[in-house]
Formats: sequence, C-alpha cells, structure tokens
Amino acid sequence: MIAEILPPAVVSVEAFKDLDDTLFREEESIVARAVEKRRRAFTTGRACARRALVELGLPPVAIPLGERGAPKWPDGVVGSITHCDGYRASAVAWASEMLGVGIDAEPADRLPEGVLRRVAVDQEQSWLRELTLAYPAVSWDRLLFSAKEAVYKVWYPLTGKELGFTDALIAFDQVGTFDARLLVPGPTTVDRGLTNFAGRWLARDGLVLTAIAIPSSRSNCTPIEGVAHDAAGIHPPGSSSLLSQPRARYALRIG
Repeated sequence: MIAEILPPAVVSVEAFKDLDDTLFREEESIVARAVEKRRRAFTTGRACARRALVELGLPPVAIPLGERGAPKWPDGVVGSITHCDGYRASAVAWASEMLGVGIDAEPADRLPEGVLRRVAVDQEQSWLRELTLAYPAVSWDRLLFSAKEAVYKVWYPLTGKELGFTDALIAFDQVGTFDARLLVPGPTTVDRGLTNFAGRWLARDGLVLTAIAIPSSRSNCTPIEGVAHDAAGIHPPGSSSLLSQPRARYALRIG
C-alpha cells in the first residue's frame, strides 16, 4: 500500500503481521524493558527497514535511535519507519536522490475526544468539517494527524528542531495529495529554502497512510504538485490524481 504514494526513488517494505526477526544488540537495548506489543512493533519495523536497505543495495545493519527517537540511518541514506495496529512499514532512499522521507500509518478511526483541537488550527478544523460532509467515508481528522506526523518525520532530520502540530497548515485534496505549509521558518538546504512539503495520502482497508518525499536538486524525480490553500482544503476534481503519480521502484509486502 505505502508504495502507491511514494515516488520511484524510494524503496519500501511493509508488513501486515509481525515478523520473528532478530534485533541487533544496540536495538535490543532500546526495547529491553518494553511491553510485548511495543517490542513486536519495534522488531517488525526494524525488519522492514533492513529489508528495504538490502533492496537499496546495502547490507543489513543496526538501526539505532538518534536524537528525539528518530531512526539513525546509514550514511548517505534517508528514511522513515511507521507502525500501528496491523501494519508496519519502512521507506528508504539515497540522500543524493531525496532530501527527506516521512511516512505514517494510522487506524482509520476518529481521533479520541479533544485531540483534534490540540493538533489542528482553526482553518484546518473548518476544512475538515467541509471534507467530512463531502466525503464521509474518509477519517479526515485521523488523516490530518497522520499527515502532521509525516511532516515531523521529514522536518526533524533536516533541522534538528522540534515542530508543533500547529506549526504546519495541512490542505488535502480528495484524490490523494496534500500540502503542508510551514507556519514557522523552514529548513534551508544547499540550494533552496523549504516553506512547504507536498505529500500523498491513501485511505483503504481500515488504514490511513501518508507520505512525504522531498527530491534533492540532483534527483530526476518530479516533485508532487501542491494543493491550493485557498481552496477550502479541497483540490479541484480532475487535477493531479494519485493514479497519475509515479510508483515506487520496489515494494515488498509481507503478510
């Protein structure tokens, strides 16, 4: 599933059941005192990440925690790991191709009472009401939460700074893309400053998935077209559709 919303330069591996994989010593120490559910999720997430690295052409290596709990990838690699009930996935790419990759998966359920107003600005809450009326089959509040998680997973490796839920304004379309406009100064790369991140989303089989992949200036990957923020959070029908976007070059599904 996650491969459907990632560009060709990104390798992904996903699992719909937990894997009996062996952790490296530096990973084992991270979950030594964790409950079994957390341990299984961590182990399978790392297994997905290692398999993705192998498909990228690297040997299987430990993926310890870096600052703020982010995965510490091998030199020259960017990536992301996500897990929720019934789903684990990882996506990786060469840093020469992608500045950053962020993926997130969530159950397609409504957010718990009171969470939305802590993670969404007023404009987003207004957009979500309109989207829910127009397309009630999608859990838009949970999708917003997922998109903001994906934003953070791209943001932090680029900046080393915290980013609050209300520091980015998310606008969705109904055909599978979204735009995250940063409300704080964005990261500056070698060749440009970033003020917004464009991403893709998918809602299917009881899950909502989001992905952001930022091409480097040297990459041949076509950036995702952003969503107009003056369109009440909805991109006009007939514009850039998820179905017309390039697919990831490799994806492995387990389970």
